[in-house]
Amino acid sequence: MKSSFSKLINGDKPVLIDFHATWCGPCKAMSPILKQVAQSVGDEVRIIKIDIDKNQTLAQQLQVRGVPTFMLYKDGNLKWRASGMQSKQQLLAQVEGLSDTTL
Repeated sequence: MKSSFSKLINGDKPVLIDFHATWCGPCKAMSPILKQVAQSVGDEVRIIKIDIDKNQTLAQQLQVRGVPTFMLYKDGNLKWRASGMQSKQQLLAQVEGLSDTTL
């Protein structure tokens, strides 16, 4: 599990990870916002959703205490982390700060 996660975050593109749960209301509310962010960033940023119930070990290793939790990685390094609802603008601002191009 850990090695595949390392491969995931060590790519040449920034990676935005959404740690979520199927039973989480705010997580469901974030889904359309993440789709809008994905449309805005195109292939400049990878957006990955990880279900904490199916990936409990990873969630524990990363100390995910609540959902939704967002983590933004670039070159394998954590650049930003936030828990709770985020607006499209908040997410885009973080992503744009890491991307080589203006979105």
